Amino acid sequence: MDAQSRGQADEIDPADQWVLNPQTGNYELRLDRSAPKPASSRSAGAASSRTAARRGASGAAPATAEVPGQRTRRSARGGNPPGDGGGRGAQQTAVGRRKRKPQKSRKKKAMLWTGGVLACTLVAGSAFAYYLYDRLNGNLNTVDIGDAGSKGITKDGPVNILLLGTDKRTGAGNEGYGDKGSSGHADTTFLFHVSEDRTNATALSIPRDLITDIPDCPTKQPDGSTKVIKGSQGVRFNESFGVAGRDPGCTMRTIKQITGVQVDHFMMADFNAVKTLSTAVGGVEICLAKPIKDKESKLDLPAGEQKVAGEDALAFVRNRHGLGNESDLDRIKQQQQFVASMIRQMKEDTLGNPKKMFAVAEAATEALTVDSAIGDIPKLTAMAQELGKIDVKHISFATVPVVDNTDGATVLLDEVKAPQVFSMLQNDISFTEVKKKESAAKSKQAALLKGPRAAASAVRVDVYNGSDTPGAAQKTLNWLQVEKGVLKSTNKSNAPEKTAKTTLEYAPNQADQARKLADLMGLPATALKPGTEDAEGTEAMVLTLGADFKGAGVPITAPAKPPVDKVEADKQVCAQ
Repeated sequence: MDAQSRGQADEIDPADQWVLNPQTGNYELRLDRSAPKPASSRSAGAASSRTAARRGASGAAPATAEVPGQRTRRSARGGNPPGDGGGRGAQQTAVGRRKRKPQKSRKKKAMLWTGGVLACTLVAGSAFAYYLYDRLNGNLNTVDIGDAGSKGITKDGPVNILLLGTDKRTGAGNEGYGDKGSSGHADTTFLFHVSEDRTNATALSIPRDLITDIPDCPTKQPDGSTKVIKGSQGVRFNESFGVAGRDPGCTMRTIKQITGVQVDHFMMADFNAVKTLSTAVGGVEICLAKPIKDKESKLDLPAGEQKVAGEDALAFVRNRHGLGNESDLDRIKQQQQFVASMIRQMKEDTLGNPKKMFAVAEAATEALTVDSAIGDIPKLTAMAQELGKIDVKHISFATVPVVDNTDGATVLLDEVKAPQVFSMLQNDISFTEVKKKESAAKSKQAALLKGPRAAASAVRVDVYNGSDTPGAAQKTLNWLQVEKGVLKSTNKSNAPEKTAKTTLEYAPNQADQARKLADLMGLPATALKPGTEDAEGTEAMVLTLGADFKGAGVPITAPAKPPVDKVEADKQVCAQ
Protein backbone atom coordinates (compact mmCIF):
# COMPACT_ATOMS: atom_id res chain seq x y z
CA MET A 1 0.00 0.00 0.00
CA ASP A 2 1.52 3.37 -0.98
CA ALA A 3 1.88 6.56 1.02
CA GLN A 4 -1.12 8.26 -0.58
CA SER A 5 -3.50 5.61 0.63
CA ARG A 6 -2.11 6.19 4.12
CA GLY A 7 -2.98 9.89 4.10
CA GLN A 8 0.52 11.20 3.49
CA ALA A 9 -0.65 13.05 0.38
CA ASP A 10 -1.98 15.68 2.79
CA GLU A 11 1.41 15.80 4.56
CA ILE A 12 0.02 13.96 7.55
CA ASP A 13 2.52 11.89 9.49
CA PRO A 14 1.24 8.28 9.66
CA ALA A 15 2.26 8.23 13.30
CA ASP A 16 -0.33 10.98 13.98
CA GLN A 17 -3.17 8.83 12.64
CA TRP A 18 -3.14 6.33 15.51
CA VAL A 19 -6.26 6.41 17.68
CA LEU A 20 -7.17 4.61 20.90
CA ASN A 21 -9.51 1.65 20.57
CA PRO A 22 -11.42 1.62 23.88
CA GLN A 23 -12.38 -2.02 23.43
CA THR A 24 -8.80 -3.27 23.28
CA GLY A 25 -6.90 -0.55 25.09
CA ASN A 26 -4.42 -0.36 22.16
CA TYR A 27 -3.80 2.20 19.43
CA GLU A 28 -4.87 1.43 15.87
CA LEU A 29 -4.28 3.12 12.53
CA ARG A 30 -7.07 5.43 11.25
CA LEU A 31 -7.09 4.80 7.54
CA ASP A 32 -9.27 7.79 6.51
CA ARG A 33 -10.42 11.08 7.94
CA SER A 34 -13.97 11.05 6.64
CA ALA A 35 -17.12 9.75 8.27
CA PRO A 36 -17.27 5.96 8.59
CA LYS A 37 -18.72 4.03 5.70
CA PRO A 38 -20.57 0.74 5.78
CA ALA A 39 -18.23 -2.21 6.15
CA SER A 40 -18.95 -3.46 2.64
CA SER A 41 -18.16 -0.15 0.96
CA ARG A 42 -15.00 0.24 3.02
CA SER A 43 -13.80 -3.20 2.00
CA ALA A 44 -14.63 -2.58 -1.63
CA GLY A 45 -12.93 0.81 -1.60
CA ALA A 46 -9.82 -0.63 0.01
CA ALA A 47 -9.66 -3.41 -2.55
CA SER A 48 -10.11 -0.91 -5.38
CA SER A 49 -7.33 1.36 -4.13
CA ARG A 50 -5.00 -1.58 -3.66
CA THR A 51 -5.69 -2.79 -7.20
CA ALA A 52 -5.05 0.68 -8.61
CA ALA A 53 -1.84 0.98 -6.60
CA ARG A 54 -0.58 -2.31 -8.01
CA ARG A 55 -1.39 -1.49 -11.61
CA GLY A 56 -0.17 2.11 -11.59
CA ALA A 57 -1.43 5.01 -13.65
CA SER A 58 -1.21 3.10 -16.94
CA GLY A 59 -3.47 0.35 -15.66
CA ALA A 60 -0.86 -2.28 -16.43
CA ALA A 61 0.44 -4.72 -13.83
CA PRO A 62 3.98 -3.79 -12.70
CA ALA A 63 6.91 -5.92 -13.83
CA THR A 64 8.54 -8.16 -11.23
CA ALA A 65 11.73 -6.58 -9.89
CA GLU A 66 14.87 -8.65 -10.32
CA VAL A 67 16.55 -9.57 -7.04
CA PRO A 68 20.09 -10.90 -6.52
CA GLY A 69 20.72 -14.47 -5.46
CA GLN A 70 18.69 -15.87 -2.59
CA ARG A 71 17.57 -12.53 -1.17
CA THR A 72 13.88 -12.05 -1.83
CA ARG A 73 11.77 -8.99 -1.06
CA ARG A 74 8.18 -9.67 -0.24
CA SER A 75 5.56 -8.06 -2.46
CA ALA A 76 2.99 -5.70 -1.00
CA ARG A 77 0.08 -7.62 0.42
CA GLY A 78 -3.52 -6.82 -0.41
CA GLY A 79 -6.45 -7.22 1.94
CA ASN A 80 -6.69 -6.51 5.62
CA PRO A 81 -4.44 -8.36 8.06
CA PRO A 82 -5.96 -10.84 10.47
CA GLY A 83 -7.65 -9.18 13.39
CA ASP A 84 -8.94 -6.06 11.58
CA GLY A 85 -12.23 -5.65 13.37
CA GLY A 86 -13.68 -2.48 11.93
CA GLY A 87 -11.17 0.21 12.82
CA ARG A 88 -12.56 3.69 13.28
CA GLY A 89 -16.22 2.71 12.94
CA ALA A 90 -15.94 0.40 15.92
CA GLN A 91 -14.32 3.16 17.91
CA GLN A 92 -17.06 5.68 17.12
CA THR A 93 -19.73 3.41 18.59
CA ALA A 94 -18.01 3.99 21.89
CA VAL A 95 -18.47 7.80 21.79
CA GLY A 96 -19.81 9.00 25.12
CA ARG A 97 -18.54 5.99 26.99
CA ARG A 98 -15.88 6.39 29.59
CA LYS A 99 -12.56 5.35 28.09
CA ARG A 100 -10.90 2.39 29.71
CA LYS A 101 -7.39 2.90 30.93
CA PRO A 102 -5.15 1.16 28.42
CA GLN A 103 -3.67 -2.01 29.85
CA LYS A 104 0.07 -2.19 29.98
CA SER A 105 1.08 -4.38 27.12
CA ARG A 106 3.61 -7.05 27.97
CA LYS A 107 4.89 -6.78 24.43
CA LYS A 108 5.70 -3.08 24.88
CA LYS A 109 8.16 -4.05 27.55
CA ALA A 110 10.20 -5.90 24.97
CA MET A 111 13.61 -4.27 24.69
CA LEU A 112 15.31 -3.66 21.39
CA TRP A 113 18.22 -5.85 22.31
CA THR A 114 20.24 -5.75 19.12
CA GLY A 115 20.75 -2.05 19.14
CA GLY A 116 18.18 -1.36 16.46
CA VAL A 117 18.76 -3.91 13.72
CA LEU A 118 16.11 -6.08 15.33
CA ALA A 119 13.86 -3.21 16.35
CA CYS A 120 11.15 -4.36 13.97
CA THR A 121 10.70 -7.65 15.82
CA LEU A 122 9.84 -5.86 19.02
CA VAL A 123 7.89 -3.00 17.50
CA ALA A 124 5.78 -5.66 15.79
CA GLY A 125 4.50 -6.66 19.19
CA SER A 126 3.21 -3.16 19.95
CA ALA A 127 0.32 -0.98 18.76
CA PHE A 128 1.98 -0.76 15.35
CA ALA A 129 1.20 -4.38 14.47
CA TYR A 130 -1.48 -3.41 11.93
CA TYR A 131 0.79 -1.08 10.01
CA LEU A 132 3.80 -3.39 10.22
CA TYR A 133 1.91 -6.35 8.84
CA ASP A 134 0.55 -4.44 5.86
CA ARG A 135 3.59 -2.38 4.91
CA LEU A 136 6.76 -3.28 6.80
CA ASN A 137 6.33 -6.98 6.09
CA GLY A 138 7.12 -6.12 2.49
CA ASN A 139 10.46 -4.59 3.49
CA LEU A 140 12.03 -7.79 4.80
CA ASN A 141 14.65 -9.68 2.79
CA THR A 142 14.97 -13.43 3.34
CA VAL A 143 17.53 -16.15 2.61
CA ASP A 144 16.81 -19.88 2.54
CA ILE A 145 19.62 -21.46 4.57
CA GLY A 146 18.32 -25.03 4.27
CA ASP A 147 19.01 -27.13 7.35
CA ALA A 148 21.64 -24.80 8.83
CA GLY A 149 19.18 -23.46 11.43
CA SER A 150 15.90 -24.42 13.07
CA LYS A 151 12.50 -24.40 11.39
CA GLY A 152 10.73 -21.76 13.42
CA ILE A 153 10.27 -20.03 16.76
CA THR A 154 10.03 -22.18 19.86
CA LYS A 155 9.06 -21.25 23.39
CA ASP A 156 11.00 -24.18 24.80
CA GLY A 157 14.75 -24.29 25.25
CA PRO A 158 17.42 -21.64 24.66
CA VAL A 159 17.57 -19.70 21.38
CA ASN A 160 20.80 -18.81 19.56
CA ILE A 161 20.78 -16.13 16.88
CA LEU A 162 23.59 -15.03 14.58
CA LEU A 163 23.65 -11.23 14.34
CA LEU A 164 25.77 -10.53 11.29
CA GLY A 165 27.03 -7.11 10.22
CA THR A 166 28.65 -7.26 6.79
CA ASP A 167 31.15 -4.82 5.30
CA LYS A 168 29.21 -4.53 2.06
CA ARG A 169 29.73 -0.95 0.94
CA THR A 170 26.67 -0.26 -1.18
CA GLY A 171 24.92 3.01 -0.51
CA ALA A 172 25.84 6.66 -0.78
CA GLY A 173 29.09 7.58 0.94
CA ASN A 174 30.09 4.07 1.95
CA GLU A 175 32.90 3.75 -0.59
CA GLY A 176 35.16 5.64 1.78
CA TYR A 177 35.21 2.76 4.25
CA GLY A 178 37.36 0.50 2.07
CA ASP A 179 36.95 -1.67 -1.01
CA LYS A 180 33.87 -0.25 -2.68
CA GLY A 181 33.57 -3.39 -4.80
CA SER A 182 33.40 -5.74 -1.80
CA SER A 183 30.61 -8.32 -1.89
CA GLY A 184 30.56 -8.26 1.89
CA HIS A 185 32.16 -10.46 4.55
CA ALA A 186 31.41 -11.39 8.17
CA ASP A 187 32.74 -8.11 9.55
CA THR A 188 30.86 -7.74 12.86
CA THR A 189 29.52 -10.96 14.35
CA PHE A 190 27.55 -11.62 17.53
CA LEU A 191 26.31 -15.01 18.68
CA PHE A 192 23.24 -13.94 20.67
CA HIS A 193 22.30 -16.58 23.24
CA VAL A 194 18.89 -16.29 24.93
CA SER A 195 18.51 -18.46 28.03
CA GLU A 196 15.90 -21.19 28.26
CA ASP A 197 14.08 -19.43 31.11
CA ARG A 198 14.32 -16.06 29.29
CA THR A 199 15.91 -14.37 32.30
CA ASN A 200 19.16 -13.41 30.55
CA ALA A 201 20.99 -13.12 27.24
CA THR A 202 24.63 -13.06 26.17
CA ALA A 203 26.00 -11.50 22.98
CA LEU A 204 29.34 -13.13 22.20
CA SER A 205 31.52 -11.27 19.69
CA ILE A 206 33.57 -13.40 17.29
CA PRO A 207 36.66 -11.58 15.93
CA ARG A 208 36.71 -11.37 12.16
CA ASP A 209 40.46 -12.12 12.13
CA LEU A 210 40.14 -15.36 14.12
CA ILE A 211 41.93 -18.18 12.30
CA THR A 212 39.62 -21.17 12.00
CA ASP A 213 38.39 -23.92 9.69
CA ILE A 214 35.27 -23.36 7.61
CA PRO A 215 33.24 -26.53 6.92
CA ASP A 216 31.70 -27.58 3.61
CA CYS A 217 28.52 -25.59 3.12
CA PRO A 218 25.35 -26.71 1.27
CA THR A 219 23.99 -23.46 -0.22
CA LYS A 220 20.60 -22.88 -1.83
CA GLN A 221 20.76 -21.52 -5.39
CA PRO A 222 18.26 -19.21 -7.13
CA ASP A 223 16.84 -22.13 -9.15
CA GLY A 224 16.08 -24.09 -5.96
CA SER A 225 19.00 -26.49 -6.29
CA THR A 226 21.68 -26.95 -3.61
CA LYS A 227 25.38 -26.37 -4.25
CA VAL A 228 28.01 -27.56 -1.79
CA ILE A 229 30.71 -24.92 -1.36
CA LYS A 230 33.96 -26.52 -0.34
CA GLY A 231 35.30 -25.59 3.07
CA SER A 232 38.64 -23.97 3.91
CA GLN A 233 41.22 -24.69 6.59
CA GLY A 234 43.21 -22.15 8.57
CA VAL A 235 41.54 -19.00 7.21
CA ARG A 236 40.04 -15.85 8.72
CA PHE A 237 36.57 -16.24 10.21
CA ASN A 238 35.24 -13.38 8.06
CA GLU A 239 35.61 -15.64 4.99
CA SER A 240 32.70 -17.74 6.28
CA PHE A 241 30.39 -15.31 4.50
CA GLY A 242 30.63 -13.82 1.01
CA VAL A 243 33.67 -15.74 -0.25
CA ALA A 244 32.91 -18.22 -3.06
CA GLY A 245 29.18 -17.57 -2.65
CA ARG A 246 28.94 -18.54 1.02
CA ASP A 247 25.64 -17.46 2.60
CA PRO A 248 24.81 -16.78 6.29
CA GLY A 249 24.12 -20.51 6.70
CA CYS A 250 27.84 -21.09 6.15
CA THR A 251 28.63 -18.65 8.95
CA MET A 252 26.14 -20.43 11.20
CA ARG A 253 27.82 -23.78 10.50
CA THR A 254 31.25 -22.29 11.18
CA ILE A 255 30.10 -20.88 14.53
CA LYS A 256 28.68 -24.25 15.54
CA GLN A 257 32.00 -25.89 14.68
CA ILE A 258 33.91 -23.32 16.76
CA THR A 259 31.64 -23.08 19.80
CA GLY A 260 29.68 -26.32 19.89
CA VAL A 261 26.48 -24.23 19.99
CA GLN A 262 23.66 -24.85 17.49
CA VAL A 263 22.66 -21.56 15.82
CA ASP A 264 18.90 -21.34 15.17
CA HIS A 265 18.45 -18.16 13.10
CA PHE A 266 20.33 -15.26 11.59
CA MET A 267 19.68 -11.55 11.14
CA MET A 268 21.97 -9.53 8.90
CA ALA A 269 22.51 -5.88 7.96
CA ASP A 270 25.18 -3.80 6.19
CA PHE A 271 26.77 -0.38 6.71
CA ASN A 272 23.57 1.51 5.88
CA ALA A 273 21.76 -0.05 8.84
CA VAL A 274 24.00 1.71 11.35
CA LYS A 275 23.42 5.08 9.68
CA THR A 276 19.65 4.80 9.24
CA LEU A 277 18.89 3.22 12.62
CA SER A 278 21.07 5.57 14.66
CA THR A 279 19.32 8.47 12.92
CA ALA A 280 15.87 6.97 13.48
CA VAL A 281 16.36 6.84 17.26
CA GLY A 282 17.60 10.43 17.34
CA GLY A 283 21.27 9.57 17.85
CA VAL A 284 23.02 7.09 20.14
CA GLU A 285 24.69 8.20 23.35
CA ILE A 286 28.38 7.33 23.61
CA CYS A 287 31.13 8.17 26.05
CA LEU A 288 34.81 8.67 25.18
CA ALA A 289 37.64 8.61 27.69
CA LYS A 290 39.67 10.71 25.25
CA PRO A 291 39.02 12.51 21.94
CA ILE A 292 38.98 10.67 18.61
CA LYS A 293 40.26 12.37 15.47
CA ASP A 294 40.59 10.07 12.48
CA LYS A 295 41.72 11.49 9.14
CA GLU A 296 40.57 8.44 7.16
CA SER A 297 36.94 8.44 8.30
CA LYS A 298 36.97 12.18 9.15
CA LEU A 299 35.63 11.33 12.59
CA ASP A 300 36.28 14.19 15.01
CA LEU A 301 34.74 13.67 18.46
CA PRO A 302 35.65 15.28 21.81
CA ALA A 303 36.07 13.38 25.06
CA GLY A 304 33.03 12.84 27.26
CA GLU A 305 29.37 11.95 26.70
CA GLN A 306 27.69 12.85 23.41
CA LYS A 307 25.36 11.53 20.71
CA VAL A 308 26.31 10.20 17.27
CA ALA A 309 24.02 9.47 14.34
CA GLY A 310 24.22 8.71 10.63
CA GLU A 311 27.70 9.04 9.13
CA ASP A 312 29.33 9.73 12.51
CA ALA A 313 27.71 6.64 14.03
CA LEU A 314 29.07 4.41 11.26
CA ALA A 315 32.50 6.01 11.49
CA PHE A 316 32.46 5.45 15.27
CA VAL A 317 31.73 1.71 15.10
CA ARG A 318 34.20 1.28 12.21
CA ASN A 319 37.01 3.37 13.74
CA ARG A 320 39.98 1.80 15.47
CA HIS A 321 42.55 4.61 15.25
CA GLY A 322 43.39 6.11 18.61
CA LEU A 323 41.99 3.09 20.48
CA GLY A 324 44.39 0.97 22.55
CA ASN A 325 46.64 -0.82 20.08
CA GLU A 326 44.32 0.06 17.16
CA SER A 327 43.33 -3.58 16.68
CA ASP A 328 40.03 -5.13 15.69
CA LEU A 329 39.68 -6.37 19.28
CA ASP A 330 39.62 -2.76 20.51
CA ARG A 331 37.02 -1.91 17.89
CA ILE A 332 34.87 -4.83 19.09
CA LYS A 333 34.78 -3.30 22.58
CA GLN A 334 33.66 -0.01 21.09
CA GLN A 335 30.94 -1.74 19.07
CA GLN A 336 29.69 -3.56 22.15
CA GLN A 337 29.45 -0.29 24.07
CA PHE A 338 27.59 1.33 21.17
CA VAL A 339 25.04 -1.47 20.92
CA ALA A 340 24.57 -1.62 24.70
CA SER A 341 23.89 2.12 24.71
CA MET A 342 21.35 1.78 21.91
CA ILE A 343 19.55 -0.95 23.85
CA ARG A 344 19.20 1.31 26.89
CA GLN A 345 18.10 4.26 24.80
CA MET A 346 15.44 2.35 22.90
CA LYS A 347 14.03 0.86 26.06
CA GLU A 348 13.92 4.19 27.91
CA ASP A 349 13.15 6.64 25.10
CA THR A 350 11.84 4.92 21.94
CA LEU A 351 9.27 2.44 23.25
CA GLY A 352 6.05 4.31 23.84
CA ASN A 353 6.95 7.09 21.39
CA PRO A 354 4.87 6.35 18.25
CA LYS A 355 6.85 8.60 15.93
CA LYS A 356 10.20 7.17 16.92
CA MET A 357 8.89 3.61 16.84
CA PHE A 358 7.52 4.18 13.36
CA ALA A 359 10.87 5.56 12.14
CA VAL A 360 12.86 2.74 13.73
CA ALA A 361 10.53 0.06 12.37
CA GLU A 362 10.75 1.49 8.86
CA ALA A 363 14.54 1.77 8.97
CA ALA A 364 15.05 -1.63 10.57
CA THR A 365 12.92 -3.66 8.19
CA GLU A 366 14.50 -1.99 5.17
CA ALA A 367 17.98 -2.79 6.50
CA LEU A 368 17.25 -6.33 7.68
CA THR A 369 17.81 -9.71 6.03
CA VAL A 370 16.71 -12.84 7.94
CA ASP A 371 16.41 -16.58 7.38
CA SER A 372 13.17 -17.71 5.77
CA ALA A 373 12.03 -19.54 8.93
CA ILE A 374 11.43 -16.16 10.61
CA GLY A 375 10.91 -14.17 7.43
CA ASP A 376 7.70 -12.31 8.18
CA ILE A 377 6.36 -9.94 10.81
CA PRO A 378 4.13 -12.45 12.67
CA LYS A 379 7.08 -14.82 13.12
CA LEU A 380 9.34 -12.02 14.24
CA THR A 381 6.58 -10.92 16.61
CA ALA A 382 6.55 -14.41 18.15
CA MET A 383 10.29 -14.09 18.69
CA ALA A 384 9.79 -10.62 20.17
CA GLN A 385 7.38 -11.99 22.76
CA GLU A 386 10.07 -14.41 23.94
CA LEU A 387 12.87 -11.85 23.93
CA GLY A 388 10.73 -9.22 25.61
CA LYS A 389 10.89 -11.17 28.87
CA ILE A 390 14.59 -10.32 29.34
CA ASP A 391 15.52 -7.52 31.72
CA VAL A 392 18.14 -5.19 30.20
CA LYS A 393 20.36 -5.57 33.27
CA HIS A 394 20.77 -9.24 32.39
CA ILE A 395 22.01 -8.67 28.84
CA SER A 396 25.79 -8.86 28.58
CA PHE A 397 28.41 -8.61 25.86
CA ALA A 398 31.69 -10.52 25.78
CA THR A 399 34.33 -11.50 23.23
CA VAL A 400 35.61 -14.97 22.39
CA PRO A 401 38.93 -15.31 24.30
CA VAL A 402 41.84 -15.25 21.85
CA VAL A 403 45.63 -14.95 21.76
CA ASP A 404 47.81 -13.21 19.18
CA ASN A 405 48.98 -15.26 16.23
CA THR A 406 52.64 -15.22 15.22
CA ASP A 407 51.84 -13.15 12.11
CA GLY A 408 50.78 -10.18 14.22
CA ALA A 409 47.64 -9.67 12.12
CA THR A 410 45.35 -12.53 13.14
CA VAL A 411 44.31 -14.25 16.38
CA LEU A 412 43.86 -17.82 17.64
CA LEU A 413 41.47 -19.27 20.21
CA ASP A 414 42.68 -19.20 23.80
CA GLU A 415 42.77 -22.95 24.40
CA VAL A 416 41.98 -22.62 28.11
CA LYS A 417 39.52 -19.71 28.37
CA ALA A 418 37.60 -20.12 25.09
CA PRO A 419 36.28 -23.62 25.94
CA GLN A 420 35.08 -22.28 29.29
CA VAL A 421 33.11 -19.49 27.62
CA PHE A 422 31.64 -21.92 25.08
CA SER A 423 30.73 -24.29 27.90
CA MET A 424 28.77 -21.53 29.63
CA LEU A 425 26.65 -21.06 26.50
CA GLN A 426 26.30 -24.81 25.97
CA ASN A 427 25.09 -25.22 29.55
CA ASP A 428 22.91 -22.10 29.47
CA ILE A 429 24.79 -20.32 32.26
CA SER A 430 24.22 -16.59 32.61
CA PHE A 431 27.10 -14.10 32.39
CA THR A 432 25.25 -11.94 34.94
CA GLU A 433 23.95 -12.70 38.41
CA VAL A 434 20.54 -14.33 37.94
CA LYS A 435 18.81 -16.18 40.73
CA LYS A 436 17.54 -19.58 39.67
CA LYS A 437 15.61 -22.19 41.57
CA GLU A 438 17.38 -25.50 42.10
CA SER A 439 15.52 -28.78 42.18
CA ALA A 440 15.82 -30.88 45.31
CA ALA A 441 17.96 -33.42 43.45
CA LYS A 442 20.39 -30.74 42.22
CA SER A 443 20.55 -29.21 45.67
CA LYS A 444 21.42 -32.58 47.22
CA GLN A 445 24.09 -33.23 44.59
CA ALA A 446 25.61 -29.77 45.07
CA ALA A 447 25.95 -30.51 48.79
CA LEU A 448 28.73 -32.97 47.91
CA LEU A 449 31.00 -30.02 47.12
CA LYS A 450 30.40 -28.41 50.53
CA GLY A 451 32.95 -29.19 53.20
CA PRO A 452 36.69 -29.13 53.93
CA ARG A 453 39.37 -29.61 51.26
CA ALA A 454 42.54 -31.65 51.52
CA ALA A 455 45.90 -30.26 50.44
CA ALA A 456 46.86 -31.03 46.84
CA SER A 457 49.83 -33.07 48.10
CA ALA A 458 47.43 -35.35 50.02
CA VAL A 459 45.24 -36.20 47.02
CA ARG A 460 45.62 -39.76 45.71
CA VAL A 461 44.02 -40.54 42.36
CA ASP A 462 44.24 -43.08 39.53
CA VAL A 463 43.45 -41.58 36.10
CA TYR A 464 41.70 -43.57 33.36
CA ASN A 465 40.98 -42.39 29.81
CA GLY A 466 37.39 -43.09 28.81
CA SER A 467 37.32 -40.27 26.24
CA ASP A 468 38.02 -40.20 22.51
CA THR A 469 41.15 -38.08 23.04
CA PRO A 470 44.34 -40.15 22.70
CA GLY A 471 46.75 -39.66 25.60
CA ALA A 472 44.21 -37.77 27.71
CA ALA A 473 45.12 -39.63 30.91
CA GLN A 474 48.86 -38.89 30.59
CA LYS A 475 48.27 -35.24 29.71
CA THR A 476 46.00 -34.85 32.71
CA LEU A 477 48.53 -36.60 34.95
CA ASN A 478 51.32 -34.29 33.80
CA TRP A 479 49.14 -31.25 34.42
CA LEU A 480 48.09 -32.44 37.91
CA GLN A 481 51.65 -33.18 38.98
CA VAL A 482 53.51 -30.26 37.39
CA GLU A 483 50.94 -27.49 37.60
CA LYS A 484 48.89 -28.44 40.67
CA GLY A 485 51.17 -30.45 42.90
CA VAL A 486 49.06 -33.62 42.93
CA LEU A 487 52.08 -35.92 43.07
CA LYS A 488 50.26 -39.02 44.31
CA SER A 489 48.56 -39.62 40.97
CA THR A 490 48.93 -42.47 38.48
CA ASN A 491 48.12 -43.01 34.79
CA LYS A 492 46.04 -46.18 34.47
CA SER A 493 45.74 -45.86 30.67
CA ASN A 494 42.43 -46.62 28.92
CA ALA A 495 39.21 -47.26 30.84
CA PRO A 496 37.40 -50.59 30.25
CA GLU A 497 34.90 -48.73 28.07
CA LYS A 498 34.16 -45.27 26.67
CA THR A 499 32.03 -42.96 28.79
CA ALA A 500 30.14 -39.77 28.00
CA LYS A 501 30.77 -38.01 31.30
CA THR A 502 33.84 -37.65 33.48
CA THR A 503 33.40 -39.27 36.90
CA LEU A 504 35.31 -39.33 40.20
CA GLU A 505 34.69 -42.33 42.45
CA TYR A 506 35.79 -42.00 46.08
CA ALA A 507 35.21 -43.40 49.56
CA PRO A 508 33.49 -41.47 52.37
CA ASN A 509 36.84 -40.85 54.11
CA GLN A 510 38.23 -39.40 50.86
CA ALA A 511 35.56 -36.70 50.53
CA ASP A 512 38.04 -33.88 51.32
CA GLN A 513 40.36 -35.17 48.58
CA ALA A 514 37.45 -35.43 46.13
CA ARG A 515 36.41 -31.82 46.77
CA LYS A 516 39.98 -30.61 46.23
CA LEU A 517 40.33 -32.50 42.94
CA ALA A 518 36.92 -31.24 41.83
CA ASP A 519 38.10 -27.69 42.47
CA LEU A 520 41.34 -28.21 40.56
CA MET A 521 39.70 -29.82 37.54
CA GLY A 522 36.44 -27.93 37.49
CA LEU A 523 34.35 -31.05 38.00
CA PRO A 524 30.58 -30.57 38.41
CA ALA A 525 28.83 -32.01 41.44
CA THR A 526 27.23 -34.60 39.16
CA ALA A 527 30.68 -36.06 38.43
CA LEU A 528 31.21 -37.03 42.08
CA LYS A 529 30.32 -40.66 42.85
CA PRO A 530 30.69 -41.34 46.60
CA GLY A 531 30.97 -44.92 47.78
CA THR A 532 29.61 -46.48 50.96
CA GLU A 533 32.75 -47.97 52.52
CA ASP A 534 35.89 -46.17 53.67
CA ALA A 535 39.15 -46.61 51.76
CA GLU A 536 41.97 -48.51 53.42
CA GLY A 537 45.62 -47.43 53.59
CA THR A 538 46.90 -45.78 50.41
CA GLU A 539 43.93 -46.71 48.23
CA ALA A 540 43.39 -44.05 45.56
CA MET A 541 40.28 -42.44 44.13
CA VAL A 542 39.32 -43.30 40.53
CA LEU A 543 39.08 -40.49 37.96
CA THR A 544 37.66 -41.59 34.58
CA LEU A 545 37.84 -38.96 31.81
CA GLY A 546 34.77 -38.93 29.58
CA ALA A 547 33.78 -37.48 26.23
CA ASP A 548 33.23 -34.11 27.97
CA PHE A 549 37.01 -33.91 28.60
CA LYS A 550 38.24 -30.78 26.76
CA GLY A 551 41.92 -30.83 27.59
CA ALA A 552 44.29 -30.84 30.54
CA GLY A 553 43.63 -27.76 32.65
CA VAL A 554 40.28 -27.01 31.00
CA PRO A 555 37.41 -27.26 33.51
CA ILE A 556 35.00 -30.12 32.79
CA THR A 557 32.03 -28.02 33.85
CA ALA A 558 31.22 -24.49 32.82
CA PRO A 559 32.52 -21.85 35.24
CA ALA A 560 30.00 -19.99 37.39
CA LYS A 561 31.42 -16.69 36.12
CA PRO A 562 32.90 -15.85 32.71
CA PRO A 563 36.72 -15.88 32.54
CA VAL A 564 36.61 -12.71 30.39
CA ASP A 565 35.61 -9.08 30.75
CA LYS A 566 32.04 -8.23 29.83
CA VAL A 567 29.93 -5.19 29.02
CA GLU A 568 26.53 -5.03 30.71
CA ALA A 569 23.76 -3.39 28.72
CA ASP A 570 22.38 -1.37 31.64
CA LYS A 571 25.69 0.39 32.37
CA GLN A 572 27.36 3.28 30.52
CA VAL A 573 31.03 2.57 29.79
CA CYS A 574 33.42 5.08 28.23
CA ALA A 575 35.36 3.80 25.22
CA GLN A 576 39.10 3.79 25.90
